[in-house]
Amino acid sequence: MIHISPDLPSDPCLDVPVRIYYYDTDAGGVVHNIAYLRHIEEARTRLAEHLGWSLLEMARNVVAPVVARTEIDYVKPARLGDLLVIHSKLDRLGKASFSISFVVERPADGSIIVRCHQTLACLQMDKGRPIRTPIEWRNQWPHLAV
Repeated sequence: MIHISPDLPSDPCLDVPVRIYYYDTDAGGVVHNIAYLRHIEEARTRLAEHLGWSLLEMARNVVAPVVARTEIDYVKPARLGDLLVIHSKLDRLGKASFSISFVVERPADGSIIVRCHQTLACLQMDKGRPIRTPIEWRNQWPHLAV
């Protein structure tokens, strides 16, 4: 069972700022494609916490969201030193899965850098089987339920 904090936001989204460092880039100072997925993972984790499902709760109950599918479009390159914002939003709730969309933007010029969509399954990790998405989420955002 997933235990969710009762204080949920009215809108299931969160903006996460990111700075691009040397380890994110190649020799030309352009961000590696895999670096975006690392930043998206951070945004996804912070969104889950914002939506009442903390890392500590995941570990305590051996229940976690597991990425089942990632679609990503690399629109423009980001470069060393860029300040980016990852707009993350819960956009669909299934019975045992949910989807999140991400848009990585460079606010300095308004450029969209990356668009990403992920589908995650809620799993009881020790048993390796799916469990229901949080009822609190379905009650708070019924328009997202499918």
